[in-house]
Amino acid sequence: MPVLSGFGRAPAKFSGTSSPARCYAHSAVRGLQRMAQGLDRLLRPRSIAVIGGREAEKCVVECLRIGFPGKIYPISKSRPSMAGIPCLASLDDLPEAPDATFIAIPAEPTIEAVRQLSAMGAGGVVLYASGFAETGAVGLDRQKRLLEAAGTMGMLGPNCYGTVNYLEGVALWPDDHGGHRLDRGVALVSQSGNVAISLSMQERGVPVAQLAALGNQAKDGVPQILQSLLRDDRITAIGLFVESVGDIPGFCEAAREAARKGIPIVVLKTGNSEAAARVALSHTSSMTGSSAAFKALCDRLAVVRAETLAQLLEYLKLFHLFPGLPGDRLMTMSCSGGEAGIMADIAHEIGLPMPAFSPSAQEGLNAVLGDKVAIDNPLDYHTYIWGNQASMTACFSAALADDFDVGILALDTPIREGLDLFGWKEAEAAIIAAAQATGRPTIVASSLSENMPRRLQQSFLAAGIVPLQGFDDALKAVKAAAWYGRARQRSLEQGPVLSATQVNTGPARMLDEWRAKKVLSAQGLSVPQGVLVASETEAVAAAEALGYPVVVKACSVTLAHKTEAGGVALNLIDGQAVSDAVTRMDGLAPHFIVEKMAQNAVCEIILGMTRDPQIGPMLMIGAGGILAELIGDATVLLLPATQADVERALDRLLVAKLLAGFRGRPAGDRQALIDAIMAVAGFIEQNKDRLVEMDINPLIVLPQGQGVVAVDAVIRWTDAS
Repeated sequence: MPVLSGFGRAPAKFSGTSSPARCYAHSAVRGLQRMAQGLDRLLRPRSIAVIGGREAEKCVVECLRIGFPGKIYPISKSRPSMAGIPCLASLDDLPEAPDATFIAIPAEPTIEAVRQLSAMGAGGVVLYASGFAETGAVGLDRQKRLLEAAGTMGMLGPNCYGTVNYLEGVALWPDDHGGHRLDRGVALVSQSGNVAISLSMQERGVPVAQLAALGNQAKDGVPQILQSLLRDDRITAIGLFVESVGDIPGFCEAAREAARKGIPIVVLKTGNSEAAARVALSHTSSMTGSSAAFKALCDRLAVVRAETLAQLLEYLKLFHLFPGLPGDRLMTMSCSGGEAGIMADIAHEIGLPMPAFSPSAQEGLNAVLGDKVAIDNPLDYHTYIWGNQASMTACFSAALADDFDVGILALDTPIREGLDLFGWKEAEAAIIAAAQATGRPTIVASSLSENMPRRLQQSFLAAGIVPLQGFDDALKAVKAAAWYGRARQRSLEQGPVLSATQVNTGPARMLDEWRAKKVLSAQGLSVPQGVLVASETEAVAAAEALGYPVVVKACSVTLAHKTEAGGVALNLIDGQAVSDAVTRMDGLAPHFIVEKMAQNAVCEIILGMTRDPQIGPMLMIGAGGILAELIGDATVLLLPATQADVERALDRLLVAKLLAGFRGRPAGDRQALIDAIMAVAGFIEQNKDRLVEMDINPLIVLPQGQGVVAVDAVIRWTDAS
């Protein structure tokens, strides 16, 4: 096999004086090259072998059906032939080392077959058998021996359906599938074999170039499959259906490579509803979890997230033709006010702007449509020109020629036989002519998924027009493509995220509020003026010195949520109130904090750190105070974060309206808030090996020019090493 793209130069030869460390490093690189080459041979083979019975023969049948041009070697001790091809009795009879082998025999014989194939230099294997790590201790031992046997070969499985490559015409797949040969298209990768089958059977016109099911991912998982797919220039976009992406650093590396190449990745991840499985002392940990961490990771890496299988397919269809849009300014056309209204409502709900037509475009549209049609965006061009191909072409061209980022024509096409389809062929020809004449990214969208016949899907795709099915998913696809265009550029400019390093060994200890705020004050955060006291008398004296109103709080490392325990008294205006408050709190804590009451708050923010075991430390920003868990208005940032990251995060929050000045109220000190968030981010980075969790809740935002103040804080960390 030739050396693969991406590993173009042969490894350097070493002299006898090369250092052991250097030799080891180059040996490791060569090993990685061989593993990558093995997986590439598996996914894009020129020769294949199959081992087993019914499932193996099904692979042969499917390879012949979709036109695999390479060598096929069936191997069976009990079958004389498979699909008319004579069987070999054993692996020893192979005339060459196959690029890819489908193995459908029991687990123990599978290991021996893998060992033989690896020794002869085969490329990779699909393992159909179960009975490995998914079955417990015995299976784990079996899987360990399997990996030792595999060496540098590529591997899908075990417990895996395999792969279908419609570019090469090869189906290492023991079941039916719905694709067909093509020259370029999207790849679909699924942890579920059954979902992979369903996706292959889609009737949405998605040009599927490669289908892969991952099974147990004992050796090659999502990151390795992504990297191999990215080495194939015929792949236009990649869709993932996964429970987990596994190796996070590997996934990050693959996603960054996809961004560099401009190949969008769309992921549908299951398991987002699982509650956090650990007891947390902070609001942050209860407000975030694996779902929030993965969302933040995707945002950082320019990986598009889908919510349904239908969305996954519609997004991929758009990305196949347009790997990102320059912006999100939308124009829609329909011959029905009802369709226009539906699309306008969806656009408003998801934040797609629909600017008015320019004066020149209005003039051109008036010339075609006359004074009976109001020229607006969305454009309801009525049915006066329906069936008149020249007039429809002129109308669509005038609209698409205006300064929008994308145009959508609503078109539902009847598919029942016997109907008079007057005007539909003219509409098809008109939108194709208009899109090609203007060069505007163009979508034809049906209101319902079933109202786009396959012939029309293929016609539009061939003409460079995206056929999307269902208004809701169509407009969300536009938003996703516009987001990807921006996010891709950001991801190329940013460095890698903080690694998921382990926290220093030893018990984590909680700082009480007084000490936590001292730590944060040293980091540059503003905290209220206050005094730590041990008695009622000291508390009253401190309050008199500070000036009223004041706050009294119980201070103890055992009080993470003081309000619920009755350990907070606000807005105390005289000595008696302070004395009474301390008396009520007696027994809750050995000390009390007396602080100047923060007033004139514009809004309250929560800042916090939580740690994902795979992704690492994350900064959470959200609506604070009593709203922290009530409304769940929060977003997560991976670190390190830039000021631009922080600004975008703030804009995503509902509380951003309060920060900007809501209904005549004063605006908050946004820049001071941003500076405080950046200081907290820096603190987390400096202490990433110590911090277990942290909350600042609330961080009170004062009016413009008056700053912010951290009025409560929780820090739990280990001792410095």
